[in-house]
Amino acid sequence: MSEIKDQLGLEQVQRVHRNSDIDFLIKHAVENEGAKVSSTGALMIDTGIFTGRSPKDKFFVNQDPSNKYIAWGDINRAVSKDVYEDLFVTTKKQLSNKELFVTDVYCGASKDSKKSVRFITEIAWQANFIQNMFIMPKTQKELDDFKPDFTIYNACKTVDMAYASHGIHSEVYVVFNVEDNVAIIGGTWYAGEMKKGVFSMMNYWLPLQGKLAMHCSANIGEDGDTALFFGLSGTGKTTLSTDPKRQLIGDDEHGWDDKGVFNFEGGCYAKVINLDEKSEPEIFAAIKKGAILENVVYDENGLVDYTNGSKTENTRVSYPINHIENHAPDLMGGHPTNIIFLCADAFGVLPPVAKLSKKQAMYYFLSGYTAKVAGTERGITEPVATFSSCFGEAFLPLNPTVYAELLGNKIDKHKVNVYLVNTGWTGGPYGVGSRMTIKNTRACINGILDGSINDSDFETLPIFNLEIPKTLDGVETIVLNPRNTWNDKEAYDEMRKKLAGMYMKNFKKYLTLESEYDFTSAGPQL
Repeated sequence: MSEIKDQLGLEQVQRVHRNSDIDFLIKHAVENEGAKVSSTGALMIDTGIFTGRSPKDKFFVNQDPSNKYIAWGDINRAVSKDVYEDLFVTTKKQLSNKELFVTDVYCGASKDSKKSVRFITEIAWQANFIQNMFIMPKTQKELDDFKPDFTIYNACKTVDMAYASHGIHSEVYVVFNVEDNVAIIGGTWYAGEMKKGVFSMMNYWLPLQGKLAMHCSANIGEDGDTALFFGLSGTGKTTLSTDPKRQLIGDDEHGWDDKGVFNFEGGCYAKVINLDEKSEPEIFAAIKKGAILENVVYDENGLVDYTNGSKTENTRVSYPINHIENHAPDLMGGHPTNIIFLCADAFGVLPPVAKLSKKQAMYYFLSGYTAKVAGTERGITEPVATFSSCFGEAFLPLNPTVYAELLGNKIDKHKVNVYLVNTGWTGGPYGVGSRMTIKNTRACINGILDGSINDSDFETLPIFNLEIPKTLDGVETIVLNPRNTWNDKEAYDEMRKKLAGMYMKNFKKYLTLESEYDFTSAGPQL
């Protein structure tokens, strides 16, 4: 390990555990880090005050040439090279003279597009998390020959005491140095910062090579047809792509290069709030030894109460993809046959399924819509629209139109069908109507994947101009046109205008950006 120690750039290292086995990591976490083991064998940990990402504390170093490509603003905040150097000193000081866990992994199942990433942390369960979420070297030779393309130093136990003079948001920091191929983390124990940090970098590297990086899940059918599921948190991306009839490629982050679709990761990171064994048996069964449960509530016997969100509504589990019995062994698929945009429309306006034209696909991709519901945050008394460019704005270093144009080109080249699926409310908005049943949503997905939706007669939803089927096998006919499910039709018409206005207001930001396309005509029209 002396060679690895020399590569870390730290003053001194007591001991390095490189790509340690799971048994050792679990034992260390339980004995030294306050972790517990659940009744099913999963490791249970708490991530402290941060139970999700800290987006206002994420920065890129403002330097040439990356500063010419990064879309600076509220998502991609700039920090000077001098501030970064100060924070790097703080980071290295924390990690020096420590027992460390070094985890060397690959991001990307495609040999033509993958990156080698090294993670350095002093927390065993974080090393376990990395092994779950990325692709491990399979042989000793791969490990011996491993040279990192990118390195993440996670010094979660330290903070930036000089953050005010550094001009940054708080004592927490997540900083990316594109030119040095380094990221540093301080002040937050939430392991998702590492996962999404690498995703952000893949979103920088791949589009500059003409390859698409995507916040989506993917699976593949018996006939080799690949499907992509885009959607923000809570829309069903993980649940709907985990299908016993189809092999799971991955549940969250993928690339699309000249050979097809490939998973960035080697595992899954699923929300478990209100997890139910009957409705999500594959995910429930994946929570066993090797998996990590985050911020869950449990009894003295390690029995988890998945309905309890007292620590956070963002309770999570990470597990290696081989915990899902029916997964694609190479984590790859061909060029997609179908793309599905998922949203949870809490206004009850959108249909359970609609077929999109290519221009509509670009519009709804750039919009990236879903809705928060009353009760999820203090002060929210009615649904709140959320628009996240390309269904992953928080992780896009480049202008969103770069990703949209890449997607459009690939849709054209590979003749891909695109659909919008609403997993949200029907019969009225949140508080009046009800959530779309998983049975109806599954039937919509099945109709898309087996092609039977194309046998339907379609009608046009006014204002949104969406093509919706009049009938679809397995779906209650009244549900297919959302207006029919409302008792008060005039109230529906008003709510439809309201949501259309939200879409139009959000999309104005793209009218000032350079793009060879203008997709406004494909969106709602008032």
